[in-house]
Amino acid sequence: MIFSVFSVIKLAIPLILSLSLLSSCGKKEQGQLARDQATRDGILLFGNSGEPPSIDPHLNTSLNGSRITSALVEGLIAYHPTDDNLPEPGVAESWEDIDSTIWTFHLRKNARWSNGDPVTAQDFVYSYRRMLTPELGAKYAQLLHIIKNAREYNEGNLKDFSQVGVKALDDYTLELTLAGPTPHLLNLIKHPTWSPVHSATIEAYGGIGKPDSNWTRENYVGNGPYQLKKWVINKTIEVEKNPFYWDAEKVSINEIHFLPIDDVATEDQVFNSGRLHYQNTVPPDMIPIYRKENDPYLRMEPWIATYFYKLNTTEPALSDKRVRQALSLAINRKAIVKRVTKGDQNIALSITPDGIQGYYPPKLDGFNPNKARELLAAAGYPNGKGLPKLTILFNTSEQHKQIAEAIQQMWLNVLGVESDLENQVWKTFIDTQHNLDYQISRSGWIGDYVFPDTFLAMFRSGDGNNNTGWSNARYDELINGAITEPSAEKRLAMLHEAESILMEDQPIIPLYHYNRIYRIDPAVKGWYPKITDNRNYKYISLQEVK
Repeated sequence: MIFSVFSVIKLAIPLILSLSLLSSCGKKEQGQLARDQATRDGILLFGNSGEPPSIDPHLNTSLNGSRITSALVEGLIAYHPTDDNLPEPGVAESWEDIDSTIWTFHLRKNARWSNGDPVTAQDFVYSYRRMLTPELGAKYAQLLHIIKNAREYNEGNLKDFSQVGVKALDDYTLELTLAGPTPHLLNLIKHPTWSPVHSATIEAYGGIGKPDSNWTRENYVGNGPYQLKKWVINKTIEVEKNPFYWDAEKVSINEIHFLPIDDVATEDQVFNSGRLHYQNTVPPDMIPIYRKENDPYLRMEPWIATYFYKLNTTEPALSDKRVRQALSLAINRKAIVKRVTKGDQNIALSITPDGIQGYYPPKLDGFNPNKARELLAAAGYPNGKGLPKLTILFNTSEQHKQIAEAIQQMWLNVLGVESDLENQVWKTFIDTQHNLDYQISRSGWIGDYVFPDTFLAMFRSGDGNNNTGWSNARYDELINGAITEPSAEKRLAMLHEAESILMEDQPIIPLYHYNRIYRIDPAVKGWYPKITDNRNYKYISLQEVK
């Protein structure tokens, strides 16, 4: 997920909970009292990076948005509290399949929307039709292309949705017919894009194909453990228990306040002053300090996620893959993770991280200045002469800036290539990427599930998250074929061949694989290390620490 994510946005946020960032002991004590009171009141104070661009589950592509939608909506299968590979029953209480191709889901008869309406199989049919409606322009629509005829409908080549493999057999039985065997479907459909939306609300706010509907702000009807209580832009998004949720008795926390603290240094101060339970990002310079002090709040955990640069291959200066390869070879990734990110990250020579069972990603060559200069000269730019000045785009964040500055200097020293830096606020940054109005742009991707195609499928031609201008017919064939390949061994081999093509053509430059580095108050219970970092909030509780 996203998901795409890793947004740390620079916005002017109002004071949070009457926050003063003065570092006096008195202020810290006041802050601690605020967090302690929130704990007693069952209110989780959650640092959430920045203002999400959307909390519509079918349109959101950001990590900070998906954290909120996960509280507000629930799909057939939910996130398991401890194990990313296990299915957690959501709206579906049971299911069966025929050859991993025809899946039948039996819905709970006590599942309700937050307005009290029953959640039915017809709601899922409507929601999947919405996701695939071309006019909506959902960036994650390709995730549903595993359904029979879904791609044809999404691309406008099929007009009759009844020919798509989604059927309500009755009010509480949903049948999905897939394009081919997909044994890992239960992990795929945990993603929020597979969640239902309330059809009557969508229709009241402009209909199934309206991408700029205001329903999420004016009348958010969801079916998750929480319902939207309050949304003050750039200040807070507050959710409270949904009394109609089918498993409401299990929901412990009364409210979650998602606080859009975009600046990581500010978030660190807010946490230290006692006004957050959860700090999403730790400033790189503070990581070694907290580690040395054995900070009791600090957690560093594996994460299936990659930080990389996208290259706009439609730009004349970047259309030759030798130029792209040279730029990659001129980057000393070890220096970046040692001197800039400082969180024991592993350097990335592939888009797919290591550690996915049975998959061993093909690797790029690492730092090689001589080869980089040879390739650039072969492309017609010896010592960088004749190559136009490049621009590195990043969403506003001190760490993104520091990484860009390091790479800017490496390209100048190794290749003689000059570059400028440009930062944009998150929404503008996302629009700029989608419009291919950039040359080089930072990106990040968290695996939506533990399988390599979560990193590879987005680089298919026309995918809403590609945003590089790159297209390769053989790559598309391999990715599309792997999705429905019944043999696990062949499926992984096809994905390996596809990633080899991606790494050879290099429309992207992988830089490092993330670790999940955050801080959390010990009052938060039920928060376990997870490689995807996806949370099922109904299993989280708050308990005072004596």
